[in-house]
Amino acid sequence: MRNIFLSLTLVATICIQHDSLAQNLSGNHLERIQASQLLRVCIWPDYYGITYRNPKTQALSGIDIDLALELGKDLRAKVQFVDSSFAKLIEDVTQDRCDVAMFAIGITPLRSEKLRFTKPHLASDIYAVTTKTNRRIKNWDDIDKPGSVVAVAKGTLHEPVMKDKLKAAQLLILDSPFAREQEVQSGRADVFMTDFPYSQRFLANADWARLVSPPSTYHITPYAYAIKLGDDAWHSRLETFVSAIKHDGRLMTAAQRHKLDPIVAQ
Repeated sequence: MRNIFLSLTLVATICIQHDSLAQNLSGNHLERIQASQLLRVCIWPDYYGITYRNPKTQALSGIDIDLALELGKDLRAKVQFVDSSFAKLIEDVTQDRCDVAMFAIGITPLRSEKLRFTKPHLASDIYAVTTKTNRRIKNWDDIDKPGSVVAVAKGTLHEPVMKDKLKAAQLLILDSPFAREQEVQSGRADVFMTDFPYSQRFLANADWARLVSPPSTYHITPYAYAIKLGDDAWHSRLETFVSAIKHDGRLMTAAQRHKLDPIVAQ
């Protein structure tokens, strides 16, 4: 009986030590990445120019795909991309489904309460997309007028910004970017709001669409990478990476490859 008791005690001790180690590693992503040689990166696979999955080939492309692979090289780790979205961003990061979210995430007050950001690597103003046949919207000043319908995707930075900015137009909040585009193409909405990267690729593939640019700065948002709150060691390593790609040319090279150099942050 005494031997059985000792055996059970030993098993319980080992389990506690294992759980303690797992908890420590879950709180220290850098140690876990180095131990497993695996870097898990959350992406939004519909983000043209940033983290885009070609629906025909399933190949990933974009500036943050390139830079995630560069981060993997620096860490000597294999990169595993994890599909996410702006609507799921906070949940996916805080629930530890990835080590870092890398898809040009706009730094907003709400997100900053839940996530920890690196220094920005990109920054973009807000743009509008309408149809070539829309008679209501001729220029930016026509957007916020009675009768205009402005579409945004739920969970994107455009949702809170346009809630604050619009005074006369109707704001239509939709579950996905595709829904906002369909509303504009069908004529049920006049414009949808987006950023520079998405607008460029979208216009190249939608012959019905027209870009409406603000005459001056409207709302510049810095974009960065996001992790869980805390974890100083992992955050410091990411800050080192962002600083390095700015100084050694990797950021600008990737931006030029995807025609995003106008929005590289200094």
